[in-house]
Amino acid sequence: QLVESGGGSVQAGGSLTLSCVASEYTRDYCMGWFRQALGKEREGVAALYTAGDSTFYTDSVKGRFTISKDNAKNTLYLQMNSLKPEDTAMYYCTAGRPMIPAYLRPADYHVWGQGTQVTVS
Repeated sequence: QLVESGGGSVQAGGSLTLSCVASEYTRDYCMGWFRQALGKEREGVAALYTAGDSTFYTDSVKGRFTISKDNAKNTLYLQMNSLKPEDTAMYYCTAGRPMIPAYLRPADYHVWGQGTQVTVS
């Protein structure tokens, strides 16, 4: 089970940090953040391997968002800076074993959290 928190409403240019606590062991998984805006398909935002240091980002968030982990706490984070209105979406934490994590494809992940809403005005 994955439980997200940290969403909210901020003004453009502001920051938020999302957290995702995993109730089960997630070592050797790839964990990531996806988002889905109203009326749009779910898209990958960032991902990383819990057992390594590789990170992957979609182009639109590079330089603004940072994904990180605390394996001791089984917690995944997404630090979001310089937020834009187009970042408004429901953000989901996920875990899986994708062949190519850089693709950030929703179909590669099989465990999902309930989501946390981020609204940028």
